[in-house]
Amino acid sequence: MNSKKPVKTNTLYYIHDPMCSWCYAFKPVLQKLRQQLPEEMEFTSFLGGLAADTELPMPEEMRQQLQATWERIEKKVPGIQFNYDFWINWKQSHPRRATYPACRAVIAAHTFDNKSDKYTEYQYQESMIDAIQKAYYQNALNPSDESVLIQLAGEIGLDETLFQSQLQAGHTQTELEKQISKSRQMNIRSYPSLILKIEQSFWPVSIDYLNSDPIMETIKMLIEFE
Repeated sequence: MNSKKPVKTNTLYYIHDPMCSWCYAFKPVLQKLRQQLPEEMEFTSFLGGLAADTELPMPEEMRQQLQATWERIEKKVPGIQFNYDFWINWKQSHPRRATYPACRAVIAAHTFDNKSDKYTEYQYQESMIDAIQKAYYQNALNPSDESVLIQLAGEIGLDETLFQSQLQAGHTQTELEKQISKSRQMNIRSYPSLILKIEQSFWPVSIDYLNSDPIMETIKMLIEFE
């Protein structure tokens, strides 16, 4: 009879939005954190969906608020910079408070990933997130526009026609709604967020935008406590 205790399966959930500026600021620390995670720990990301679809222009007050957020991030997180041409030339960029199109683009890109190979199972998903953030924050393009997202798909090596079909497919919207629902079930109130699952327990993990070590220390403490 085998008396060995079963190995616990721990999962770190990362909840984000590709057009969330704080998620963009967290990317360098997140990359280091993922390298520090124990090999047996699973890492899973899913979309929280920051802002629903709309064709309405973004009000001036909100444009100013978001620009101020970018300025706060630049002061708080060394090395993070934004291209303010997006706001300066707002009549050309046509900002809208709509991040669902970009979220659907991430899901659509993932349909092209090789999910049987752990080295490429998130290749296009991650590439699309990077492309959206670069387009938005560095190149002053608007990822709320499907035309921009289709262009980005071509730039990361996807067939634009096939990608557009996936982007507009009903099952892509269904998957987004599923991920948003999961976020709400976890009581996520802001992005980015980290949730550690230890067996059937869920623990929020505080975000540190400057250093991955405090996050890792919290994770280890929660595992030992549980």
